[in-house]
Amino acid sequence: MTDAATEDLTDGFHLIIDALKLNDLNIIYGVPGIPITDFGRMAQAEGIRVLSFRHEQHAGYAAAIAGFLTKKPGICLTVSAPGFLNGLTALAHATTNCFPMILISGSSEREIVDLQQGDYEEMDQLAIAKPLCKAAFRVLHAEDIGIAVARAIRAAVSGRPGGVYLDLPAKLFGQVMDAAEGAKSLVKVIDPAPAQLPAPASVKRALDLLKSAKRPLIILGKGAAYAQVDDDIRAFVEKSGIPYLPMSMAKGLLPDTHPQSAGAARSLALKEADVVVMVGARLNWLLSHGKGKSWGETGSKKFIQIDIEPKEMDSNVEIAAPVVGDIGSCITAFLAGMGDNWAAPPADWTDAIKTKVETNVARMAPKLQNNNVPMDYQGALGAMRTVIKENPEIILVNEGANTLDFTRSIIDMYKPRKRLDVGTWGVMGIGMGQSIAAAVETGCQVIAIEGDSAFGFSGMEVETICRYNLPICIVVFNNNGIYRGTDVNSTSNDVASTVFVKDARYDQMMAAFGGVGIYVTSPADLTVAVNEAIASGKPTLINAVIDENAGTESGRIGNLNPQSVVKKK
Repeated sequence: MTDAATEDLTDGFHLIIDALKLNDLNIIYGVPGIPITDFGRMAQAEGIRVLSFRHEQHAGYAAAIAGFLTKKPGICLTVSAPGFLNGLTALAHATTNCFPMILISGSSEREIVDLQQGDYEEMDQLAIAKPLCKAAFRVLHAEDIGIAVARAIRAAVSGRPGGVYLDLPAKLFGQVMDAAEGAKSLVKVIDPAPAQLPAPASVKRALDLLKSAKRPLIILGKGAAYAQVDDDIRAFVEKSGIPYLPMSMAKGLLPDTHPQSAGAARSLALKEADVVVMVGARLNWLLSHGKGKSWGETGSKKFIQIDIEPKEMDSNVEIAAPVVGDIGSCITAFLAGMGDNWAAPPADWTDAIKTKVETNVARMAPKLQNNNVPMDYQGALGAMRTVIKENPEIILVNEGANTLDFTRSIIDMYKPRKRLDVGTWGVMGIGMGQSIAAAVETGCQVIAIEGDSAFGFSGMEVETICRYNLPICIVVFNNNGIYRGTDVNSTSNDVASTVFVKDARYDQMMAAFGGVGIYVTSPADLTVAVNEAIASGKPTLINAVIDENAGTESGRIGNLNPQSVVKKK
């Protein structure tokens, strides 16, 4: 074939790349390999940034959090079968958390899969993916690539966002068609996530209920952060005068130091509130399903819930005032309906919350200022709290058990979408993937505060961080084990199942790949080390030694751990 003739043709490789670029999807997270190795090379040549990870699951977590941060679907690219399965965990995580993401995987040919003839990495990936994502599509013909990518984008971001799977059999990449016809087949998605206005009657019902409240409370979920209508949400909270509680990834929508924040009085607020407004939050296990001891007397509360998904209403308890629509439109309607003379909540309620906040903050303050060696969680996080306060643009990634629980309650956030963590499932292993995507998508300095167990899930990605020279500082809270490093196995020479190698040198892992590794034992040294990492912008891992007795079993969810009643003789 002559060069002139070749210029008039295109193929599956280039059509996929062109479809992504047409829709401003210019970053791919993934792991190269057959049958998508050449695709990654070609995408780079066409100006797409391709970040290659050491494991597909972490590339998937990166794509998922990229979707949360940008409101565009994050793209994860994997090989077939095992690579696809590794990425599938992250796809399910994205769907559960309402993060827009597209998992693109190479796959075996249909005729071999359907007859189960034993192809290389043969698997019916589409069938496996369908139950775990919002939508799943397979593309068999090059001329359908444009439509398939468009459908995947629209499915990922419309309504309640989530994960989408796109199955690309190996033969598709090499299919050839006329270049002009190929260009015509591509689709620029128009208004993929249109506004969904709430019914006026639902807004009035909600505001009437809110007016009647004696002890109202607003709960902000990560859906409120995803919406990126920060000014309107702040205006609604401040105009209402109502105390608010942010869920962990909603911290910073208003500063945690805001006078209406009830974060330090969470137990009182949940138990005593009579009307609760849910904004982009769900009454799932993270809020005790809206019932139980933490909510006070059963049936004593009325709920107003703003959600784009009608089926979410009444999922656990009766929702007295469901408001269905996108958060931006709903909050705009609330502000308009409140008028200029909205009455503040009763002072005895707001004063009770304020007093409890001040009492709890004062009680915690001395613990956060200790300089114990080895460190406890309060001393270490007291140091980190000051660093974040002085650098509010930093993105904080956080995972672990005790490390997660203490960090989200101790470290204040001041700006939206600056705290990223384990989300609805409480998944461990998101740390390095989220850190990489946060640095790549925003250009901001990232600090990842990791339990030593949580870090172990994705620790090899420190090489990825060094390879791309990303401004990420990892702080590993090293207490020699899961929850604590003190468990003892009295039945054999094996260590207890929750115990790790004593005094492991995680800092040397980072140094091995050319980054900066630092070992610290005191809050004062931790402060110096983190500030040095911020100033340098270099990949850094700080091994922060935590007293192995400091943790508690399962953090704050020990009640979810069943206890055996059988006594063995």
